[in-house]
Amino acid sequence: MLDLESLPKHLAIIMDGNGRWANNQGKIKVDGYRKGSEVAYDIAKHCTTLTIPYLTLYAFSMENWLRPKEETDHLFDLFYSVLTDEDKVNFICNYNIKLNFIGNLSLLSKKILDQMKKAEEMTYKNDGLLLTVAVSYGAKQEIIHAIRNVMKENIDCVSEDEFEKFLYTKDLPKLDLLIRTGGEKRLSNFLLWQAAYAELYFCDTLWPDFSCQDLSKALEDYTKREKRYGR
Repeated sequence: MLDLESLPKHLAIIMDGNGRWANNQGKIKVDGYRKGSEVAYDIAKHCTTLTIPYLTLYAFSMENWLRPKEETDHLFDLFYSVLTDEDKVNFICNYNIKLNFIGNLSLLSKKILDQMKKAEEMTYKNDGLLLTVAVSYGAKQEIIHAIRNVMKENIDCVSEDEFEKFLYTKDLPKLDLLIRTGGEKRLSNFLLWQAAYAELYFCDTLWPDFSCQDLSKALEDYTKREKRYGR
């Protein structure tokens, strides 16, 4: 039984293993991402039942732009179809989920940007789970972007708290738990600043197979850890 009082307030997930899942199933890679998008909704729904207020998902990294254009085009076609799916929109609203997108969004097409903005506006008044989706995101690039903005403000001495106001995640609380699926044990340029004292949890389950039971197992592990923050 999960101790709901000890659950993380801010959970982040690296949704890894979509391509390998598709290959194992004899399917094309985009089918793995399609199945993975369904899992993302299930996990978001489960977070609402657990009253976890913040969930951040790593959807597309800066390094993903190095993939073949045909593959990235397929991925953003899927992303657009998800954003425009009436059933998905109703799901988000029915569960009182507010959408938030972070990353170097200037690299995205106007078609995608317009739909993302529309999704944020449609869910703006929802006050349940804040679902942040990192798209065209890189932590190193985020930090450099923040430094440049600090310099523009001509701030001579900046504290950690002040610096964090220039990050993409400025409206989010500290990161408590970061989960990575798919068997790899690295952060892959995701929330490097924010993960300084976050708990890390790695599992072998490929993202399209990741279930609410898998999430509960990770959360149970988290609740048993002692957080000393260097003390």
